[in-house]
Amino acid sequence: MNFASDNWAGVHPAISKNLLDISSGFCTPYGASDFDKNVEQRFNELFEREVAVYFVSTGTAANSLALASVNRPGGVSFCHREAHMLEDECGAPEFFTHGARLAPVDGNNGKIDPHHLKTEIARFPPNFVHAGQPMAISITQATEIGTLYKIDEIEEIANIAKYYELPLHMDGARFANALVTLNLTPAEMTWKRGVDIVSFGATKNGCWCAEALVFMNPEMGKDLPYIRKRAAQLLSKSRFVAAQFDAYFKDDLWLQMAKHANAMAEHLQLGIVNSKIARLAWKAEANEVFAILNKAYIDKLQKQGAVFYQWNTPRDKVGIVNENEVLIRLVTSFATERTEVERFLALLD
Repeated sequence: MNFASDNWAGVHPAISKNLLDISSGFCTPYGASDFDKNVEQRFNELFEREVAVYFVSTGTAANSLALASVNRPGGVSFCHREAHMLEDECGAPEFFTHGARLAPVDGNNGKIDPHHLKTEIARFPPNFVHAGQPMAISITQATEIGTLYKIDEIEEIANIAKYYELPLHMDGARFANALVTLNLTPAEMTWKRGVDIVSFGATKNGCWCAEALVFMNPEMGKDLPYIRKRAAQLLSKSRFVAAQFDAYFKDDLWLQMAKHANAMAEHLQLGIVNSKIARLAWKAEANEVFAILNKAYIDKLQKQGAVFYQWNTPRDKVGIVNENEVLIRLVTSFATERTEVERFLALLD
């Protein structure tokens, strides 16, 4: 009953097989092989346009190098107050941008509020050298609390970005999970809404170690090859990342895995709604479920083999957890079995 995180899960067998199949023989390194180029072409097909694709090893690297690619002196990037890049990346975005700052923006349900975003940007007026200058906006899809930006919400933020001439970045660590819930294509969820750069995550959805930085306009990423090399993210044997994406996209495996993870989260969510000892904190929209439990039950669940994280209450939801309660996060994955969910729910009955 492991609901700690989807990055605790292993690798889908089809992806493992592809890694094994490509492991023999010789192949041009550093992303220059025909195999790498064919996978990059697959990204073009997915996004329905020519994009620039750069493989990196981690989501933190993808987010950090995305901001580094649009860096400005005294730069400030705007993200949600509880965004992963702000709270869980140990200052990497600031480090790789050589000191550019992350400005937190408030918003309910893990999403940037457009009014607050405009207010925060206004704190950095043009030509006021002491404050610095805006350089990017970043949204997380799905958010850190498992909610989703709907397409009109993405467009509203994109319009603000366009007004201020700022690139819009999407942290897509759980890109596939968001996509299948919204029933959109990659193009419909990104550049057709005004997104410029995507951190395209696959590690949490059945891959071993596969992340890509995708620029909707290749010209915007023209310096990324040098930025990536300088950041020690130019992978020598990049065919092993390409092989993962190759299997990931084949026959829509990536979407099937995300659908399964989301379905298991929905099953978990319905069980919690009907539980006698737990209650749902808010509606899950992807593969992360948040529940509220009395502290006395935590040890019992863990002793029975349940693995999960306790979670800080989001600032906009202070008060939903009582003094004797705790908020927990339950994450499902492609490897989550229905029997695991039912065993866990039985403990909540």
